[in-house]
Amino acid sequence: MAQRCTDRISMGLCAMFSSFKMAILRMGRSISIIMTGPPALAFLPAVCLSAFWFGGEGALLICAAAIPIIYLGLGALRGSTSQLLLAREGSPGVLQRRAFEELVNQIFTYTEEVGWKSAVFCFEIEDFAELARRYGASAADHVRTKTGERLISALRDKDSTAEFGPATFGVCLDPVRHLDLELCIQMAARLQRAVEEPILVDGTVIYVSVCAGFCQHARSPQKKGDAWLQAAITALSEAVRHGPSGIRAFSDRMLPPTEHSAALVDEVAHALENGQITPWFQPQLSTDTGQISGFEALARWSHPTRGVLLPADFLPALEQADLLERLAEIMIFHSFAALKGWDAAGANVPQIGVNFAGSELSNPLLIQKINWDLDRFDLSADRLAIEVLETVVARAPDDMITRNINALGALGCRIDLDDFGTGHASLASIRRFGVNRIKIDRSFVMKADKDPEQQRMISAILTMADRLGVETLAEGVETVGEHVILAQLGCDHVQGFGIARPMPVDQTMAWITDHTAKLRDMPRIMSGKA
Repeated sequence: MAQRCTDRISMGLCAMFSSFKMAILRMGRSISIIMTGPPALAFLPAVCLSAFWFGGEGALLICAAAIPIIYLGLGALRGSTSQLLLAREGSPGVLQRRAFEELVNQIFTYTEEVGWKSAVFCFEIEDFAELARRYGASAADHVRTKTGERLISALRDKDSTAEFGPATFGVCLDPVRHLDLELCIQMAARLQRAVEEPILVDGTVIYVSVCAGFCQHARSPQKKGDAWLQAAITALSEAVRHGPSGIRAFSDRMLPPTEHSAALVDEVAHALENGQITPWFQPQLSTDTGQISGFEALARWSHPTRGVLLPADFLPALEQADLLERLAEIMIFHSFAALKGWDAAGANVPQIGVNFAGSELSNPLLIQKINWDLDRFDLSADRLAIEVLETVVARAPDDMITRNINALGALGCRIDLDDFGTGHASLASIRRFGVNRIKIDRSFVMKADKDPEQQRMISAILTMADRLGVETLAEGVETVGEHVILAQLGCDHVQGFGIARPMPVDQTMAWITDHTAKLRDMPRIMSGKA
């Protein structure tokens, strides 16, 4: 009994001593911050002058010797500053993730102590795996190395850069007095522009697009460096989902990636049946006339707290719940309803494209369902474009998919081969499935107005399509220059953020009206006849 009491007393004394030691260290750090700050340094001449005034030259000499010793002692008390400097000096250039995480924790602690401001940025090279497949591993490695070098050259000497993986980089700013949201956005855009400059590899010019996410120190969800860094990574994920070349600042509304738990599966199933998941529509234009040649229906979840979510956020949960076919039914219903609404308003929208995955194309009753919906809305089959991923066509995993694609074509539906150039579909497959149009992947379209090699690749695809009697549509058109060069090269249709972002159905008529008015006001070449 006495031994237990002694142990408890010892433990209590140890805890008290530990608390007292931590309090002394915190007090020492606070004093050191005050003593080494700019206001305190301003009083040093006055201190030396007072020592000389009251004590003469001897006092002045003592003061001159004591002040450096005091500052060295205060620096030891601070600890974090010395660790911070050692981390920077010991790891020049691009840090590895573990060293960067330690550095972020140190900067977070230091920023809290001095009351200054900082931010963590994360950057990701988009479609890096596709870049490696297209140009080779050595070229991709060169792009990665060049990205790190460009980030370092665009930053101050005391800012830190790290590489998280082959396509992801982090930047942590050295603390400063003033750093608001607008400055962070400007910095993210400046670094993004620096990284997106063309890269020459063995005579080939490679263009990349980069997404950026960041979190200000004051916006960290928890008072620790790990949470600060994770918040920046979360913002990057949002930027990637809303890309290309997206920039996002972390906010409390952003939730970290959630496991597809039973609760999430139930939530997404409830959302599907209660009208929260609906198609948004992105227009497609003819390059010959500028007229609307169709819309593509893209699934969006209007989440009550997280805002509008993209398919990457909820399709895995829907697949786990075995609800992809139900999603396809809802997409078809709303798409056909949109077509009828546009027809009633006098808008000329020839067709609408709906994406079909392998699981939906495996349904033996798919043809009957599509036919029934066409009859219900009194629409001809050519108003529906079935968009099938090139990877699905390339694999042709079973006879049911082949049967359904061919049957939809026989019904009169148009068949669009999506993401052409990424799935290695053979020319025989294009003919076998009766493809009406190929959609050229964004990786070929990006910077096409600046890169002759991109133009040659597109020209080759367009020549092949022309020989096969297949129409072409370029996806991911972001700029006027890309739009113009695609039209000059002979691409039939274009689609992308440079034309319009996906929009809910209640905004489509306003866009259609505005676009039609612009076409009407365009100058026309007169024939010269009386």
